[in-house]
Amino acid sequence: MRLGPLDAGQVADLRSYLDAVPDPRSRRGRWYSLTAILLVCACAAVSGARSIEELAEWGQRASNALLVVIGIRRHLLGWRRTPSPATIGRVLGTVDGDALDRAVGAYLADRHRVATEPAHRPSPSASGRPCVIAVDGKTLKGSARLTAKRRHLLSAVTHAPVVTLAQVEVGAKTNETTHFQPLLAPLDLAGTVVTFDALHSVKANVSWLVETKKAHYIAVIKTNQPTAHSQLADLPWRDIPVQHTASTTGHGRRESRSIKTCAVPDELGGISFPHGRLAIRVHRRRKQTGQRETRESLYAVTSLDAHQTGPAGLATAIRGHWGIENSSHHIRDVTFAEDASTVHTGTAPRAMATLRNLAIGVLKTLGSDNIAKTTRAIRNEPERALHILGITTEPDTYGT
Repeated sequence: MRLGPLDAGQVADLRSYLDAVPDPRSRRGRWYSLTAILLVCACAAVSGARSIEELAEWGQRASNALLVVIGIRRHLLGWRRTPSPATIGRVLGTVDGDALDRAVGAYLADRHRVATEPAHRPSPSASGRPCVIAVDGKTLKGSARLTAKRRHLLSAVTHAPVVTLAQVEVGAKTNETTHFQPLLAPLDLAGTVVTFDALHSVKANVSWLVETKKAHYIAVIKTNQPTAHSQLADLPWRDIPVQHTASTTGHGRRESRSIKTCAVPDELGGISFPHGRLAIRVHRRRKQTGQRETRESLYAVTSLDAHQTGPAGLATAIRGHWGIENSSHHIRDVTFAEDASTVHTGTAPRAMATLRNLAIGVLKTLGSDNIAKTTRAIRNEPERALHILGITTEPDTYGT
């Protein structure tokens, strides 16, 4: 599997980010450093590990030289032994989930910036292609127990390449809206476009996004915003020509999408939604093999003006938001068997999801379009995982 160039001067070293995660263990009896344990887990995740047992197995396959680089201490008898599944499970179950997500998010943000903003090219905003970030939630189905509900995570994910910049755990899916601002608050969103579904189309959050974070948004409007939805549905869409169309075929279905936009200035009444500048209608037709064609119209509003974006750009952003399911969630469920995972103790379910986000993000920034195939190619060559995470295999560069 051939990935993009691994320039040691551009790929940041993951260890310096993991060093910021506080160690939850007492100092007494501590043999492995927290960074060494998390680094073993990160390398194993990049190699396709699906469970805590497989995380430990990666360390067992690693050579003594690699263990030196990772920071595994040498026993008095001279050998080095990697953490056992029980040790890894205890650490992941007690680690600070917020701190781990911040460290991984910062690392992936730097990787994403290097991948999308080479030194010889201007920034995305200067080139007219702002960064687009989707806010979306995912439930960890296997984390439920008789006395505990399923864990639910809310994430901020870039559209292309797909990289998870931030993640928080919420109590239940209905609580996602209250975590919208805490999720995005640490991120520099000036000039970016944030996409979200109808659940997050809350006026207070949208106002904060535009006024405080200086970002733009594309919000899907459904009946949870009855006034805005009625205003959008009542616009003269029949008199507006189709401005962009796109069709796709695959997985036994044919789908076509058309988009219309309509500027509604404030002096003409505007839209009953904060900072709304353009109304959007997306019409989708889907034909599944052997079934009747279905049609659906979706309404949205954006803070972008007509001179800042075109119908094709809006269609790409809206389609990109829906694509997070395939580009991230589907990979976590199928390639990394997240739905089948029964990890449920403490913060371990969230930590495992963070490791999967890390693996998907670094491989996507290197140009991998088939994560399953890439992880299989890396699995039997442990040293490749270190290079991918920006770690040189020279043992004297970081210490033991």
